[in-house]
Amino acid sequence: MPNRLAAATSPYLRQHADNPVDWWPWGAEAFEEARRRDVPVLVSIGYSSCHWCHVMARESFSDPAVGALMNDGFVAIKVDREERPDVDQVFMRATQALTGQGGWPNTVFCTPDGRPFFAGTYFPPQPTGGLPSFRQLLEVLAEAWRDRRDEVVSSARTIVERMAEAGRPASVPVPEADLVPHRLLTVVHTQFDPGHGGFGHAPRFPQATLLDALLVRTDPLANDRALFTLESMARGGIHDQVGGGFHRYAVDDGWEVPHFEKMLYDNALLLGTYTRGWLHAVPGDGTEQRELFERVVRGIVGWLEADMLLPRGGFAAGLDADSADDQGRHEEGAYYLWTPAQFDEYLGRDSRFAQGVFHVTYGGNLPMGAHAPTDGTGRSTLQFHGAPHPGRVANVLAVLRAIRGRRPRPARDEKVVAGWNGLLVDSLAVAALVFGERAWLDLATRAGEYLWDAHWDEEHRVLARTTLDGVRGPDGVTADYAAAALGFVRLAGAWGDPVWLRRAETVVDRAVELFADAGGGFFDAGASRELFDRPRQLDDESTPSATSLMVMALRAVSRLADRPDLAERADAAAATLRPVLAAEPRFAGWALADLLSEWEAGRGAGPAEVVVVADEPDPLSELTRAAWRLAPWGSVVVTGRPGTDGFGELFAGREPLEGSATAFVCHGHTCEAPITDWGELRSALRGTTV
Repeated sequence: MPNRLAAATSPYLRQHADNPVDWWPWGAEAFEEARRRDVPVLVSIGYSSCHWCHVMARESFSDPAVGALMNDGFVAIKVDREERPDVDQVFMRATQALTGQGGWPNTVFCTPDGRPFFAGTYFPPQPTGGLPSFRQLLEVLAEAWRDRRDEVVSSARTIVERMAEAGRPASVPVPEADLVPHRLLTVVHTQFDPGHGGFGHAPRFPQATLLDALLVRTDPLANDRALFTLESMARGGIHDQVGGGFHRYAVDDGWEVPHFEKMLYDNALLLGTYTRGWLHAVPGDGTEQRELFERVVRGIVGWLEADMLLPRGGFAAGLDADSADDQGRHEEGAYYLWTPAQFDEYLGRDSRFAQGVFHVTYGGNLPMGAHAPTDGTGRSTLQFHGAPHPGRVANVLAVLRAIRGRRPRPARDEKVVAGWNGLLVDSLAVAALVFGERAWLDLATRAGEYLWDAHWDEEHRVLARTTLDGVRGPDGVTADYAAAALGFVRLAGAWGDPVWLRRAETVVDRAVELFADAGGGFFDAGASRELFDRPRQLDDESTPSATSLMVMALRAVSRLADRPDLAERADAAAATLRPVLAAEPRFAGWALADLLSEWEAGRGAGPAEVVVVADEPDPLSELTRAAWRLAPWGSVVVTGRPGTDGFGELFAGREPLEGSATAFVCHGHTCEAPITDWGELRSALRGTTV
């Protein structure tokens, strides 16, 4: 049996290379083989950090008897959802349409022409909880294909037709009254949890893009609820109190118990959101929010540098939820959990203090909802309570960090995903400039250089979605181009280097060529012969929708490069987001932020172009940092010498006053008088924040 996955550019696919399954990677060859053999296709979609994907792999895909059933009756395709988000998105829609829910692993059975006729997620090795065993499922579906082919093909045709109808963009214009800020924010506020922060119910995701939107305006209620949610997450078990960074989501309303995988995209977005939260938190107001948020920001960057940074400057995709416990058993969360006995052993007289601060209890809080143990062996996630002495907390965390460092670490998925790294470059550069950390800006710049050198193919003008050890994977999707351009724009502004701006223009112009829809919006990926649908999703999930990312990138490049054509393209794309924005603004965070920013512009406090001119420009000068801290959402800030070329007319005729660094602030076609005192920037920028 050929091993087609051993040389894959996805670590997840490589994990399945030795299964007794004749796996095929996604591609035309697999479907041609299914047509040749006249058998259905089994598409199994997962990712490296997915707990239940590993469970199903151990239980079923490693079983020779199951492998024989798969090989005899199907052509089996293994897909990494992070490497092929277009495939994942189309087939997840099919699973949700057929079952009413989705998740990973995603298990879809198709005709040889790629049309789904049955789908589900995890299937156990034995019948349980109303689910058939995976073996039973294989046998039944193979029999159906053999004996009731017409029914199966007809069902697949109907499913695809109904999905196509449901996926058509709305053709009825959205009334302007449905898009006024007061109405949209009221809809969001009705879903707020006043006890724990956050919106909706468990499982509870961070929803960084929505929190960003709530911080766009100086709206006390929206700001307070965003800050309260950020504080609740920072204090919760979803936040890795010891190592920094955030887990994927919480399984409970109180942010106590996470799903333990740690993903680059979550932390890239939350780095930017906590930086903006820090800017909105009032220093010295007795809440310690600013101190807490800064600890979070520094913790995310510390985790990125310690655990996710790869030798050439890119950042790895994620860490597994599972790792080995002290008995050598693979278990979800084993790396992150503690008992009172462990605290007593390692912390000595600080144990009681630490147990109170981090809520490590006799019974523990895992698993949620189960009867708590009564022998003191219950394990706890770490939560952060009160406002304890920072020095004492730092000492405790240093000990816990050292002890945890001796535990078996979760596996790391070392592929570099272009879009996620682009989001990180954006957030990391902004955080560097807000907090005055040149080393962070250097990290962002190295990551940007890696994206350009390893992911961009100048000859074919395409961006690779992933690389593994520098080897290019599949071509990128829309979100990869948009996020990379956003990161490049931020570096262009930070360094005043037009090379970064040209790169951003190149990538965003190419994205328009490849992914634009005639209606003004964008598809999420290129067309594919193997997929029965071309994906387009307008609401946010774990990351902003591809269209809202394109809107952000187009606007930023337009402002920094003086390209009004890109601004017009952004307006057209933003209009396609209005139906989802009006219907459910909670799931359209960056689209909501864009709309609120537009309303702010109407009162003179919207996005600005801030040009800081100096004979010896410094991205971390007092004036430049103030500009980055005060510029409203959607603004661009650029620092450079007089006469700097490559930024349209932004530097034309602008000279430093009396030899001092000077800021020039414009909102659209209205400009302020030149400013040399950073304290005057607040009034020039209307007191709003990044």
